[in-house]
Amino acid sequence: MLEILGVIIGIIYLWLEYRASIYLWITGIIMPAIYIFVYYQAGLYADFGINIYYLVIALYGWFVWKTGFTLLGKRETTERELPISHMSEGNWAKIAVVYIATQLFIAWLLINYTDSTVPWADSFTTALSIVGMWMLARKYIEQWWVWCIVDVASSALYVYKELYFTAALYAVYAIISIFGYYKWKKMMHNEQ
Repeated sequence: MLEILGVIIGIIYLWLEYRASIYLWITGIIMPAIYIFVYYQAGLYADFGINIYYLVIALYGWFVWKTGFTLLGKRETTERELPISHMSEGNWAKIAVVYIATQLFIAWLLINYTDSTVPWADSFTTALSIVGMWMLARKYIEQWWVWCIVDVASSALYVYKELYFTAALYAVYAIISIFGYYKWKKMMHNEQ
């Protein structure tokens, strides 16, 4: 039942993200609170842990989207609300390093300190999700491609772990990620 509630809120979240609505961050607080319990019971410890991160990044995303300021006080825009933009080449290199280090660290934790049966798959989707959420919080259009990869891999992982409703949700997420990219691209063009 909790998984089904998480799926319903997840659909609302994706619809709001697709529309680039700042209200996605409200569902971005509720959905992880639900999935903390779902993933823990399924033994997906990295996914359990990332939902704690999702709660925190939802607050950060709301703040950045609303004010245009990062936590370091740097103003990203002269607009009141942060516009959709492309990620810089310099950020791609930094993101790659963060992703690799994060995946290796999470896999190490899962292998050495949990009974996870899927440490590499769980760490892959978790590390890439950390990167994707940061990109979403900064309103980078490329976050949609990151989510497409995460969603396809997660859907397969959840089928393996017999979380069929969640697997279906992530399969839908993967498809909508493609449409989301083109929707944001159009919105970015209109903003400029």
